[in-house]
Amino acid sequence: MRKLILGATFVALMGSSAMAQTVGVSMALFDDNFLTVLRNGIEKYAGEKGVKVQIEDAGNDVAKQLDQINNFAASGVDAIIVNPVDTSATQAMSDAAAAAGIPLVYVNRQPVNLDTLPDNQAFVGSNEVDSGTLETIEVCRLLKEAGKTEANAYVIMGELSNQAAVQRTQDIHDVIDGGKCAVTLNILDKQTSNWRRDEAQNLMTNWLSTGKAFDAVIANNDESAIGAIQAMKAAGIDMKAVVVGGVDATQDALAAMQAGDLDVTVFQNAAAQGAGSLDTALKLAAGEAVDNAVWVPFELVTPANIDQYLQKN
Repeated sequence: MRKLILGATFVALMGSSAMAQTVGVSMALFDDNFLTVLRNGIEKYAGEKGVKVQIEDAGNDVAKQLDQINNFAASGVDAIIVNPVDTSATQAMSDAAAAAGIPLVYVNRQPVNLDTLPDNQAFVGSNEVDSGTLETIEVCRLLKEAGKTEANAYVIMGELSNQAAVQRTQDIHDVIDGGKCAVTLNILDKQTSNWRRDEAQNLMTNWLSTGKAFDAVIANNDESAIGAIQAMKAAGIDMKAVVVGGVDATQDALAAMQAGDLDVTVFQNAAAQGAGSLDTALKLAAGEAVDNAVWVPFELVTPANIDQYLQKN
């Protein structure tokens, strides 16, 4: 796979000289804190470059998203950006864009057909192998620091149709099975909250009702971690006695960390992903060659370095 690491080279990436006129953008869901930051990143960069973007909400509906892509193609947009509802359903989207001869860029959620994308299609996002790994290793370190040699944890997963949720959950097991955890970590249960705070709160409430002793909650995203925290606080649990981890470093998550409730998160640069996806789409529309995967690095966030991230999203 061709790869480009988007870190210090991000400024260079943004220097595309050729501009497209109109870019259609299909977002999996508007009602999501992280995806809102990503969408804002696209809009901000479009404003800077004088590019018209038509952004639509797929409402977590795969069929609706495919219709949006077909409609974009029929309207003659210069390029299409897709934040896929279901990462296992991206082949049909790629085929639709390819049939219309319109460049397509997937953003944030890695398509299942990444390795076989046509030359005029690409993915901009972060490598999920790093996200859950950074989170879990830090959770393990904190448990050991608290004097634990063996600990129990609950795992809250994202949407099971989403590659990020699958990989982040696999990362947890890989850390444990690969001997990278500083303690013996037992997973009591793992269930999905579909990335949502309210569902995670209900899930955590159900787990609490079992009376099982636990030491940590490892969530696939911050919204789920916050939902679990709300349930625990409502039950009168001392948050200092539980290690809680999430992913994304949203503003709500950072506020929870400052309050002493969230112990670790992993910064995923939504704004950079959004701007990078538009820049990549513009390059493809101009006929420029780009790597099929543009990686925006994940970064571990803890109370020790939180000040570096308070204004990033």
